[in-house]
Amino acid sequence: MQPIADGIFYEDAYPGVTLGAIIMPRGTLMIDAPLRAEDARTWKSMLLTHSRGTHRLLINLDAHPDRTIGVRHMDCTVIAQQNVLDTFDSRTSVFKGQPTGSSSEWENYPEVSGTRWSAPNITFSTKLNLHWGHLEIAIEHHPGPSTGSSWVIIPSEKIIFIGDTILIDQPPFLAKCNLPVWLEAISELRTPHYRDYTIVSGRGGPVSIEYVREQHEQLKGLNKRLDSLAEKRASPASTENLIEPFMEKLNFPLVFRDSYEQRLRYGLEQYYQRHYFPETKENGN
Repeated sequence: MQPIADGIFYEDAYPGVTLGAIIMPRGTLMIDAPLRAEDARTWKSMLLTHSRGTHRLLINLDAHPDRTIGVRHMDCTVIAQQNVLDTFDSRTSVFKGQPTGSSSEWENYPEVSGTRWSAPNITFSTKLNLHWGHLEIAIEHHPGPSTGSSWVIIPSEKIIFIGDTILIDQPPFLAKCNLPVWLEAISELRTPHYRDYTIVSGRGGPVSIEYVREQHEQLKGLNKRLDSLAEKRASPASTENLIEPFMEKLNFPLVFRDSYEQRLRYGLEQYYQRHYFPETKENGN
């Protein structure tokens, strides 16, 4: 557990996503869940040693399997944006673990197959404020990476957990995103309001505002290139040519290269087809 402020932590040691925890007098507010059951047990045990109360709540920052498969093992009430619940309604009751080619973290851990989904118990549309102790905590809807993407904001401590709005030194998950809306969310993150905030990425931990600007430019450039391909009525396979230029701007261990290239390949083709030519996909052509 890495401290950010008194009673506020992040944890990036487990497979899946970067977790958050806010320890308050009445209990603990958790942000996302470990992917594997064994990690969930360890995480709960670690939080128990810091706990100041008996209550526990968990916030899912979106519906991505990497942050929602392990929710059942946390045994607590779950909060998420309404679109996250809608996504759960379209899923089978049990996670079947069939790889999609998206290069998500869960695809590296076959033991998570067969996990029963745990849907949110409490949902909100635009914003939900929690007054659970001395801290005021806002959970806000900021779509883009997905329809149900949210931020957790602690104004008094100037800390914000942003999920997949920014990913540190890895390519984004594009298949279900909306790039123009995503760019709007990052633009808001770049406003003076958040200038002095500690920004915690859902995949990598604290991130500088300079890096936020860099990723904004990367996604803006990618969006322009996709628009250009669409104007030419290029095929989805043409998005392959966008992979290498994007990868060159990232700094990551060589061992992840194949996986990250596949993540972009899958995401670009899915996004391009869905966002620019949805009628073709619906007709099966």
